[in-house]
Parts: sequence; C-alpha cells; structure tokens
Amino acid sequence: MPKNPFACAECHLILTDGKDQCDRCPSAQVSSDWQGYVVILKPGRSEIAQRLQVDRPGTYALKVNVR
Repeated sequence: MPKNPFACAECHLILTDGKDQCDRCPSAQVSSDWQGYVVILKPGRSEIAQRLQVDRPGTYALKVNVR
C-alpha cells in the first residue's frame, strides 16, 4: 500500500517524490493527513484557486490537518 504524500499546511501544495518540506513555504509544517485533491492549471481563472489563495499551477489538498 503506497504511503500518502505530504501536503503543506500553509499553501496546501501536495509534495511529491517523498519530500517532507515545501519548497514554497520552507518553514511551514507538512502533514500526511489531508483531504481532497485538486489540480489547478490556470489559477487566474479558477474559483477554487481563489478560495485556496493559490497563484501557481499545481496539485493541492483541499484540507490539511496538522496536529
């Protein structure tokens, strides 16, 4: 069973390749406890991107739980 990748608690970016630190928010916590999965291609035209405050294309979690 594959391990759930980490997601950044600040920008919600889903990290790939076993990374455990976000390149965009190096001081932010990361968590493998997240929900929802959205791929944003054109942030300027996306209502979801506006709600998540995303300004770059990428794969994001809708909710990240940090303990």
